[in-house]
Amino acid sequence: MLRSPRFGSPGRHGRSWSLARQLLAMQLAVVIVLVLGGATLTYLDAAADVEQEAAEEAVSVAVTLADSSDVREAVMSSDPSSRLQPFAERVRADTGVGFITIMDRDRTRYTHPDPERIGEPFIGNIEPALRGHTFTETYTGTLGPSVRAVAPVAVDGEVSALVAVGITMDTISTELAQRMPPVLGVAAGVLLVGAAGSVAVSNRLRVQTRGVAPEELSRMFDYYEAILHSVREGLVLVDRDGRVGLYNDAAADLLELPGDVRGTAVSELGLADALARTLTAEGPVKDELHVTETRVLLVNTVPVWSRGRAMGNVVTLRDHTELQSLTGELDTVRGFAESLRAQAHESANRLHAVVSLVELGRPEQAVALATAELHTAQELTDRVLGAVSEPVLAALLLGKSSEAAERGVELVVTDDTVLDDTSSAIDSRDLITVLGNLVDNAVDAAIETAAERAPTVRVTVRVEDGALVARVADSGPGVDPEVGSRIFRRGWSTKSGGGNTGRGLGLALVGQTVRRLGGTVTVADSEDGGAAFAVRIPLPAA
Repeated sequence: MLRSPRFGSPGRHGRSWSLARQLLAMQLAVVIVLVLGGATLTYLDAAADVEQEAAEEAVSVAVTLADSSDVREAVMSSDPSSRLQPFAERVRADTGVGFITIMDRDRTRYTHPDPERIGEPFIGNIEPALRGHTFTETYTGTLGPSVRAVAPVAVDGEVSALVAVGITMDTISTELAQRMPPVLGVAAGVLLVGAAGSVAVSNRLRVQTRGVAPEELSRMFDYYEAILHSVREGLVLVDRDGRVGLYNDAAADLLELPGDVRGTAVSELGLADALARTLTAEGPVKDELHVTETRVLLVNTVPVWSRGRAMGNVVTLRDHTELQSLTGELDTVRGFAESLRAQAHESANRLHAVVSLVELGRPEQAVALATAELHTAQELTDRVLGAVSEPVLAALLLGKSSEAAERGVELVVTDDTVLDDTSSAIDSRDLITVLGNLVDNAVDAAIETAAERAPTVRVTVRVEDGALVARVADSGPGVDPEVGSRIFRRGWSTKSGGGNTGRGLGLALVGQTVRRLGGTVTVADSEDGGAAFAVRIPLPAA
């Protein structure tokens, strides 16, 4: 079984970080930036909220005091400070604000948290309040930076005094600091969760990539791509789900794949069932022949395992079409040689018989025996050559006749066989493939029923309506009508015990060749009780 190779050996100058480690560092950096950014935005938002709440509280206290009748009466008295200072301090203590300053229109303070500063001018803006408007600002006064609100005290419709209420920035910072621990806790939690997730993803990626650095992955991919497309044989990678992972140009050509089929299930490629099963086989397959519409393929399948898990199959495809054609021609030549050997053997026996008859003083019987055999052989030759002038086909029929006779089968070339020289129209190798396989199949089938009837094969070849018509009928057991065109697929045979056992390559080649030439081949019952195969191949125009 093929096991995945190991990569990632350190280089001479050491190796760079693996892809998993680089991704972990990037993820951690992103998580930290996002958490810090989120925490900063939350802090700024909380600071703005605290400052806004402080401003609203200052406005509320200032407006309340400005609307108080006690304040209006006190500012109109001869000694406002004596009445307003205790009152302002009580309110300041109750509300928790930083200071409450009630002043005259000329900024003279009536009240202040520091009694020594009473009578001094107020530091800050008061112009909007003098015009009758309440406003807020952030200003640095005697108590430091503060958020303050200034409201006018109106008596009989005129601004008689002003009320300034402020909350120092120290107080605001203290409140903001009290709000930050939950925010920091959430940020720390998010950071921990993000870091844990990044580590988990990194570990998963490290397992998947086996700790290989990105440069190595890129280099490996380039190597694989170059190897995949430089191999002359077809190469297909099928994953464990039976889908095409990768394939090269040779595989696309051999399997006649329609466009890009990566990720497509093998069962949806339109391949023959037997070939599809081989591509997804669980075990190894070695040198298995498959016949497609136009080719004969030699298929090898090797399962791939990685860390004890099945990852799919590596499938190699080799075009066996030409080799199969040459093998067919070689079988024909071998048949001719066997026929010549058989004839030589028979001739030697006859010659011994003739010599023995002469030695026994019976010359007339010797002459009769010799001339009878010569007449039979010459009659067969004359009948074949007289009907078929195409030399390759005539030689094929003569050879098959001798071979059939040696096996006890009578091969009859019917009287309506008439064929001119068609070698310029149909390739001789195609003629040998079609007629040779049909005759061989018919002879084998006829022998099966030799105990019931005389084994006979009838061959008819002629040109009819611009097409080459060939018919081969036998006296064998015949073909089940339910089989139909499936008999021309690889694995089917008319021989006993054929079925789907891997036999029947000859008939598959016949069907492939006839379809490639644009013809048709059918099977029916013969007059001798067996099967009759009829082939019709259109002849190209001269």
